[in-house]
Amino acid sequence: MRETVKMTLRFLLVFYCIVQLSLVCQAADRKRVAVMNFEFGAIQKWWSGNWDIGKGVSDLIVTELVTDGTFRVIERNRLDQILAEQNLGNSGRANPTTAAQIGKVLGVNGMIVGSITQFGTEKKKRGISGAFSKIGALGGGTYGTQKGKAKVVIDARIVDTVTGEILAVAKGTGESQRSGLMLGGYGGGSGGSGGGSVNMGSSDFRETILGEAVQYAVTELANKLIKSENKMPEVEIEIAGLIADVDGPTVILNIGSSEGLEAGTILKIKRVNRTVKDPATGRVLREISNLVGELRVNEVDNHSSVGTIVSGNKIKVGDKVTN
Repeated sequence: MRETVKMTLRFLLVFYCIVQLSLVCQAADRKRVAVMNFEFGAIQKWWSGNWDIGKGVSDLIVTELVTDGTFRVIERNRLDQILAEQNLGNSGRANPTTAAQIGKVLGVNGMIVGSITQFGTEKKKRGISGAFSKIGALGGGTYGTQKGKAKVVIDARIVDTVTGEILAVAKGTGESQRSGLMLGGYGGGSGGSGGGSVNMGSSDFRETILGEAVQYAVTELANKLIKSENKMPEVEIEIAGLIADVDGPTVILNIGSSEGLEAGTILKIKRVNRTVKDPATGRVLREISNLVGELRVNEVDNHSSVGTIVSGNKIKVGDKVTN
């Protein structure tokens, strides 16, 4: 009886390890994407305030992609950081060349860019000149007296981060199942819920006919993007960071999942012995370094990770880690 219990426990342990290894491999195989804010300049603005519908829509697409799990999606603050470092700001919203440049820095397989081509009633001509000719503040049902169905159309492209080539295109179209005022009683003040903007992820917005149309369009678009996953090329992610802390065989690194690092990765530990600089400008031309050891990454969060030294000794804070 005791032997049977032991064998059963061993079997369960082996099965658990196989399942965990399978999950790790699946995560490692997932392709990485980043979603830039969508353009909406072609839309005749019928709302007041500073409502950025392009950012709102891109955030909803990110949510859909993360929920599905096919892709690993770069977090928004990491993308904003790269935009700031490249001094691009919002100028790089939908430019394939700029998107490729940013995607190369992020080490992603593809960049998703796009534009909102319709955001209003089911008839394009019923914008400012039609149902919403009498524009007031958002909320209170003040957008005209005519009612209609809301319709939203979104176009997206997946951009190759190496060549800037457009790998795939997708369109999402959403129309509300009911008629009514665009935002009904949602929001208030100049441009939305008290702060000049509208939270497109809120339940209040989703309950409006416009929110309903947006969600249909985003869901359709996300599903088409997911089906285009096999069109993205494989990209080797270059890992580069520093050892921030050493405690015996345990080290803490200053890089994490935002930089593409995953648990189980083996990294080389290098020590810079000499730096070669341009004598005219002082710019660093090369770093002469030696391999001093290797480590295995055990735990990863957004911006840091914990690893175990598997070879080498006298590892110290400031040593570089690379793949």
